[in-house]
Amino acid sequence: MFDQKEGPLAGFTVAVTAARRADELGALLQRRGASVVHAPALRIVPLADDSELLAATKDVIDQRPDVVVATTAIGFRGWVEAADGWGLGEALLDRLRGVELLARGPKVKGAIRAAGLTEEWSPSSESMAEVLDRLLSEGVDGRRIAVQLHGEPLPGFVEALREGGAEVVGIPVYRWMPPEDIAPVDRLLDLAVSRGVDALTFTSAPAAASLLSRAESRGLLPELLSALNHDVLPACVGPVTALPLQACGIDTVQPERFRLGPLVQLLCQELPARARALPIAGHRVEIRGHAVLVDGCLRPVPPAGMSLLRALSRRPGWVVPRADLLRALPGAGRDEHAVETAMARLRTALGTPKLIQTVVKRGYRLALDPAADSKYADA
Repeated sequence: MFDQKEGPLAGFTVAVTAARRADELGALLQRRGASVVHAPALRIVPLADDSELLAATKDVIDQRPDVVVATTAIGFRGWVEAADGWGLGEALLDRLRGVELLARGPKVKGAIRAAGLTEEWSPSSESMAEVLDRLLSEGVDGRRIAVQLHGEPLPGFVEALREGGAEVVGIPVYRWMPPEDIAPVDRLLDLAVSRGVDALTFTSAPAAASLLSRAESRGLLPELLSALNHDVLPACVGPVTALPLQACGIDTVQPERFRLGPLVQLLCQELPARARALPIAGHRVEIRGHAVLVDGCLRPVPPAGMSLLRALSRRPGWVVPRADLLRALPGAGRDEHAVETAMARLRTALGTPKLIQTVVKRGYRLALDPAADSKYADA
C-alpha cells in the first residue's frame, strides 16, 4: 500500500485540459499526491455584447416558446446576466416562468433555481440524447423550442427537432475558441507522445476535439493516439466528453457519476493499478510515472533513471546488457559511460543501492527476490 502521507497518486503526472474549473480539478489531484500539468485546450468567449444573443433574447421575450432547454450552468447564468445588462432580465425571467423548462443536469438545475425558476424535468444521464428522446416522444410538431447552445455543436439535436416539425430558436451564450497561447498545449502534446504524463483528463468534448486537432496539425496525431492506446490513460468526466476520442478509436475511462470528484477518485484507482510492483531485495518496489515507491516511501527519480528502471523491469531478475540500456536512454548516443552515470544517479535516488545488481562485463539486473524468480521467469 502507498504511504498515507504520499497519497494514491504520488509519483504520477496528470494533465488537465479544462478551461473552466481547472484550478479545482488541479487542487483535487494535487491533494492526492499527483503532479499536475495544466494546458487549457480551449477558452470560453462570452457573448454578452453579441447582437445575435440580444436578438435571440428579444425573440424569446416577444414570442413565447413552448419549451426552453438549458444545457449548461455557466451558459444559463451568462444568459440571465447578459439580459440584466440590457435591462431585459426581469422580462426574460417572467417569460421563462411560463414555459416548459428542461435542464440537462444537476448543475444546470442549480443555476435555474438560483435565478428563482423551477425546471420541469432533468435527465438522470445528463445526456442531450435523453432530452431529445423526451421531446420527440411528446411530439414537437408546431412547437417553438428555445435551446441554450453551449459553445459546441449538438450533433443532430437541432436537426432532429426541426425534422419533427419544431421551430427552433438557438440561444448562443458563449463559444469555445482556441487558447490565445497555444504553447502550453504544444508542450502537453510533446509530453504525452514522449510518455511524460500518465493521464490526460478531459471535462468537455470540445477540449478533447481541440487537442486532437492540434496534434493533427502538428503531424503528431498517430503518436498521440498510440500513447493514449497504450501508455497514457485518457480519463473523461462522462460519455459525451469521450465522443471525439472514441471516434478516433480511443477507449476511455469514465466515472459512474459525471463530476470532478468521482473523476479524481477513478484516477486514484486506475493509475496505481497500472503501476508495476515488484519484490526486489526484500523491498516492495512500485514503478510509477516519474517516481518510485520503495516500501511505500516516494522516491523521485530523474527521467534517465526512470528509462533505465523501466528497461530493467521488463525482464525482472534477468541481466540487461549495457547496450540495451544505452538504447533506452534518450539522447545518449553511443557512449556506454552514460549508462553508468545514469545508473549511479538512479541508485542514489532509490536510496537502496542493492535493488540493482551489477553483473561484471554483462550489464545490470534487478535483484528480484528468490521466491519471485520462477514467477517472472515463466511470464
